[in-house]
This record gives sequence, structure tokens and C-alpha cells, in this order.
Amino acid sequence: MDVIGGLNRNATRMLIGFVLGTIAMAAIIKSGIWLLLLTYVFVFIASREFVKILEHKGFYPSLKVIWLAEFVFGLTAYAQRYDLAALALTIFSIGAFMWVLFKGRQPYIANAATTILGFIYCGWFPLQILFLRELSSERFHDGLGFVVMMFTAILLTDIGAYYAGRHLGKHKLAPIVSPNKTIEGSVGGAVAAVLGCFVIGYFINLEWYYSLIAGLLCTTFAQIGDLCESLIKRDAGVKDSGDTLPGHGGFLDRTDSFIFTIPVMYYFCKYFVFSNQLVVDCANFFKGLF
Repeated sequence: MDVIGGLNRNATRMLIGFVLGTIAMAAIIKSGIWLLLLTYVFVFIASREFVKILEHKGFYPSLKVIWLAEFVFGLTAYAQRYDLAALALTIFSIGAFMWVLFKGRQPYIANAATTILGFIYCGWFPLQILFLRELSSERFHDGLGFVVMMFTAILLTDIGAYYAGRHLGKHKLAPIVSPNKTIEGSVGGAVAAVLGCFVIGYFINLEWYYSLIAGLLCTTFAQIGDLCESLIKRDAGVKDSGDTLPGHGGFLDRTDSFIFTIPVMYYFCKYFVFSNQLVVDCANFFKGLF
């Protein structure tokens, strides 16, 4: 019976993963309002899970402030107004302190800090996928290929880490935070991710060294994101962020690998792949010093 139950759980996990992946890919391809709405669903539910995790530890971030901030961040990303997003970050950071000042509850400082962390970690970082998707240049019409590359790298990181860790894993990667992860698994995931990026890079006519860097960045920050979410849960004394997705835990458990990877991939593509203006500006700056 245990074997049958395990098979049923794995089947449920795979089915939910396939459905979510299909919906996400359809929204990414369609882009625009569809990608915005899908991202809203993920960040709003993940934010609620984040608040519940922190409440378990005795902190009380404001879910209303977090949701409102994320709603505004999404609109600025949809409008491709990065300048207004920076303004919104400032306003809602001040607003988090004002909420604690007038309607907060103890512990005051932790509540303000975790509210700001909530809308940055659960909202601002993942919502930048709208900026990445709409990147454009004379060479690349949009950022679709790079979003697909990122998703592929993260997926292969999970698969490679699982199989390499299972068959070769001996040395713990972060024993206190996530005792089941190994260095060998991490390396296996990285190799799989880089190979996947080479394949996607070939189809979008991207130079091999950009594909290599993208793969290393994606796999590194996907694993860091996974470990950081584990750190939050372990510190709060909870196993999963929620039970919304059978076999997966919560939305935050399912998307933790994307949280840091999305903004890193966006900035890499914006400043190095789609344009080299940052490199030129830095070179001119240091040239002026000497």
C-alpha cells in the first residue's frame, strides 16, 4: 500500500507540475496582460504563504501593504516603466514603517522589516519577468527565448541535482539549512543547466559564451533561491510554505528557484546581451580615473 500511495503522490505531483508549466508557458508566449495576471496569482498567493511563515515565528508583516505594493509593481512592469517601479519601492518602504507606526503590533522593527522583505522578495523580484519578456534590440525581437532559457536552466538544475545527488551525493552542501542537498548534486544540476542553455542558445542564435554565463547564473541563483527559502522556513520552524499544491507544498515552495534568478537574468540580458552600454560606461569611468 505504501508503494501504491507513493506512486499516486508522484503521479499527482507530475500532473500538477505539468499543468502549471503548461499554463505558465502559454502566458509567457502570449505575454502582455496574460503574463501579468499569471504573475499576480503566483506572487499574491506566495506572499500570503510568506506572511503565515513569519507569523509562525512571531512576526506580523502587513499582507495588505505587501499586496498593494505588488499590485503597483506589476502595473509599472506591465507599462515597462522601471523608473516608476523605483519610485514605488521608495513609497511602499516608507509606508511599511508608517503602518507599524500607526497600526502596528510588537515586535515593531521586525514587522516593518519583514513587510519590506515580503514585497521585494515575493513581489518585486519575480514581477521583473515582465521586463525580461519585453526586452528588445535590433538583434533580438523580444526576450521570449531568454525566458525559455531561464525556465529550462531551472528545470534541468532540479533534475540534474536530484539524480546526481541521489547516485553520487556524499558531501553536504548546506547541512543546517537543507540537509538533503549535496555538493555533488549541486554540480550535477549546474552541468545539466549549462547544457540546456547551450541547446536553447543554439536555437536563438546566441553566442556560446553568453549561453555559458546565462546557464551558470541561472543554476547558481536558482539553487541559492531554493536554499534561502529553506532558511526562512527552517528559521520559522515550518516544513512547507503551504499545502496549496499537492505533492509540491505551497506556491512559494514551487517558485523559490525563480525568485532570485528572474532579476539576475533580466539584468544580465539587459546590460550585456541586448546592450553593452553598461560595459562601455564602466570602461569610460575607469578610463577617466587614470
